[in-house]
Amino acid sequence: MVKQLIQIILFVACTLLATNISAQDNKPVQTIRGIAIDYASGTPIPYATVQLLDLPQMGTTTDNDGKFVIKNVPVGRYDLQASFLGYEPTIFREIMLTSAKEVSLEVQMKENTRLLEEVVVRPRINKEEPMNKMALSGARMLSVEEASRFAGGMDDPARLVSSFAGVTSAVGSNGISVHGNAPSLLQWRLEDVEIPNPNHFADVASLGGGVLSSLSSNVLGNSDFYTSAFPAEFNNAVSGIFDMKMRNGNSQKFQHTLQAGVLGLDAASEGPLSRKHNASYLFNYRYSTTGLMNKVSPAGDLEQEMDYQDLNFKLNFPTQKAGIFSVWGTALIDKIKPEIKTPDEWDYMEDAKDSRMKQTSAAAGLSHRYFFDNGGLLKTSLATTYSKTDVWESIYDNNMDSAPFLDFQSRYTNLVLTSSFNKKYSSRHTNKTGFTWTNMHYDMDFDLAPLYTEPMQRISEGKGTTNLLSAYSSSLFTFNDKLSATLGVNGQLLTLNNTWTIEPRASVKWQATSKSSFGLGYGLHSRMEKLDVYFVKTQATGDKQVNKDLDFTKTYHLSLSYNYRISDDMNLRVEPYFQYLYDVPVMADSSYSVLNRNTFYVEDALVNKGNGRNYGIDVTFEKYMTKGFYYMITASVFDSKYKGGDGVWHNTKFNRNYVLNGLIGKEWMIGRDKRDVLSVNLKLTYQGGDRYSPVDEQATLAHPDKETQYDETRAYSLQLSPMFLANYTLSYRMNRNKVSHEFAVKGMNATGYKEYFGHEYNLKTGVIEPRRLKNSIFNITYRLDF
Repeated sequence: MVKQLIQIILFVACTLLATNISAQDNKPVQTIRGIAIDYASGTPIPYATVQLLDLPQMGTTTDNDGKFVIKNVPVGRYDLQASFLGYEPTIFREIMLTSAKEVSLEVQMKENTRLLEEVVVRPRINKEEPMNKMALSGARMLSVEEASRFAGGMDDPARLVSSFAGVTSAVGSNGISVHGNAPSLLQWRLEDVEIPNPNHFADVASLGGGVLSSLSSNVLGNSDFYTSAFPAEFNNAVSGIFDMKMRNGNSQKFQHTLQAGVLGLDAASEGPLSRKHNASYLFNYRYSTTGLMNKVSPAGDLEQEMDYQDLNFKLNFPTQKAGIFSVWGTALIDKIKPEIKTPDEWDYMEDAKDSRMKQTSAAAGLSHRYFFDNGGLLKTSLATTYSKTDVWESIYDNNMDSAPFLDFQSRYTNLVLTSSFNKKYSSRHTNKTGFTWTNMHYDMDFDLAPLYTEPMQRISEGKGTTNLLSAYSSSLFTFNDKLSATLGVNGQLLTLNNTWTIEPRASVKWQATSKSSFGLGYGLHSRMEKLDVYFVKTQATGDKQVNKDLDFTKTYHLSLSYNYRISDDMNLRVEPYFQYLYDVPVMADSSYSVLNRNTFYVEDALVNKGNGRNYGIDVTFEKYMTKGFYYMITASVFDSKYKGGDGVWHNTKFNRNYVLNGLIGKEWMIGRDKRDVLSVNLKLTYQGGDRYSPVDEQATLAHPDKETQYDETRAYSLQLSPMFLANYTLSYRMNRNKVSHEFAVKGMNATGYKEYFGHEYNLKTGVIEPRRLKNSIFNITYRLDF
């Protein structure tokens, strides 16, 4: 089926290409639009000078609203510089300009606190700092363009993050483990709102991850990724934060994209709703194609048919006096249906199961931004999020007669109101203050057969409503061009049990020389558990909610950073860190801790007596793309431990101890007038192997269903051999007048590494053996932009 699909893609591509293959006499040109804004306040900067460094003769100035337009730019890759009296020049790197789509930029400029004649001003490069002005340490900007270009990105921002220092991940799942923390501890945010896990087949192979992101790179804008000591505006997070933004659609020109590939069919469109008022729309719809990853499930249990679809959209409505309104949303639907094997094909009991799943997830909101005449910015969002999971399992006997084995249903519904006021009171002081109110509703039923031969029983259930309230205030102090600091506080209250926290946050950055800087970040952070933990009721507890009084998990973050700008296109960053977790929910007299949680339900009583500690050092050496060539090397050495209810320190499940990434890529402008782009990209990863607990063979063989039993007194004390992964991306883009074609081949795990999915009893050999599967993701695509 995959081979047939590839043939169809190539046939359609060649047919479309034949209608546009005639060469143009001149190199195609395109338009760059954008807005220059103050980095601290977000207010537009009028009359700033904007020019292309590669073509100095092409430039313009911003208008009264800070907007600029540069027309008739030949296709290619450029660096853009914006400058204005009293501000540091800002360089926006690696802008890819194609013949079919205009580029829209938001150029953030930082005010210079000294007079220009007193100091030689060094240009500020957008890739060196996060978009959030309050993040002086422990954060990095993520470019959506990199997600499509970097090998292993697979057009998935979550997989792109695995290239960053301090992050480890798997192949079959895009779950993000930051500094040895579980992927389930990462917070996903979209448009300033915490959202459910936005991945297809979420929480199947790894809680907190999935197969592919449902947030298309066609609609996302540049975003920030945090690994330590988050600014005060972020609450309910202890590991990392993925703060994603949707870009606005083009308000002056209609632009469309069609893409066909092994992994899915995409249709995207954007354009003006009103050119006069700069109103625009943007949407992307994707539907899976057959043969997704050769019908191999992300958990590696059975061959399964995996069906998915997603929708992302944003409508933007600027007004003259009432501010800017936007309506945005994202949604996904996933289905899994197995291919049933006959008894002679069964190697494990899992092969005898008919496991089906349906997942639905959505988030939508109305956002409003209002700029006051005195420079303040009021931003408010009202949003709702929804996620529903249905899992059914039946098991076959040797006569192929089935009996129900599992029935799980859960539903989460949140209503979120968040608002913030940001104002730059002077060139030396900016403050952001706000609050978030989240109303949460949960409903779950879980039926399971204790043994394969027994009828199902109600294992646990839960239902309830509660509220999480958060308020914060954070100030940025710019003492001079060399020294800046942030000071803030965040407070949280969970109304279910009236637990609360007050969390101080602080950071400082010292620009020691024109090339080197030091940063220090500190913060106390906390996180509530998922509602299934608080509302769970079991047969043993009756109507009592055994975990209702659980406190927040809390953690101290301390991070240092040293940044050295070797040259205009080369940068070195070194970041040591320490994290200490306490009040972690654990199971009494057990090694179980929520820090290792990897299932989508909890059925046991927990107490806040656990601890955790993570420390290490992250190193990033990066050469930005110049003359079509870039490379990046990231390395992390770390140790991640936890203490469960047994009072013993263990390795966490995600304590791989080290990871080394190497990325390299080259672009060539080829063809007539150098209009076409050939791109070759490679990523190599070497990281510590999966951790697991020793198997209790005697208990496993004695179990009626031969269900694997582990020696949890030595939790995660064993480790598999290191992982060596190779990913690649090859693409060829043909720029023609007002249309472009792109062919791409993308692959993950070309080295064929087999991931570990636990130990299982082999029905044929009678041996308990590790179950490992080679999850290699391959995608060939044709993309048409017009």
